[in-house]
Amino acid sequence: MSTQLEEMGPVDFMVIEFPGGRMSGEGLPLLVDLADRGIVRVLDLVFVRKMSDGSIARLDLTGASSGMLHDNDIKAAASVIDSGSTAALFVYENRWAAPLATALRRSGAQLVALERVPVQALLAALDAAEAAS
Repeated sequence: MSTQLEEMGPVDFMVIEFPGGRMSGEGLPLLVDLADRGIVRVLDLVFVRKMSDGSIARLDLTGASSGMLHDNDIKAAASVIDSGSTAALFVYENRWAAPLATALRRSGAQLVALERVPVQALLAALDAAEAAS
């Protein structure tokens, strides 16, 4: 088991909100394709719905759920979504990065910071730069 962990790629956690619970399902085939091609490995996938009274309904997908997400994770994710919305809580391994991550760990390197730039922030910065020129 420790060898498997040493050879894993980086693991990410994502909360995707669907305002008003509107889900088209358009992203699911793309996720399946990424998993089928070995780019990502789904470690856990849970859907939650935040009711208007603040209560939470939870759906663990059979076969995908490894039990990585616990009640505290669900509550924390539900606290950032609006009432009446549904969210997908998604834990996945970046398998494409596993060889690099393994090599870096073997050399003694360790990840000390990671941040994602939201697409909206990038677009706003590009708009500001264009307006300034």
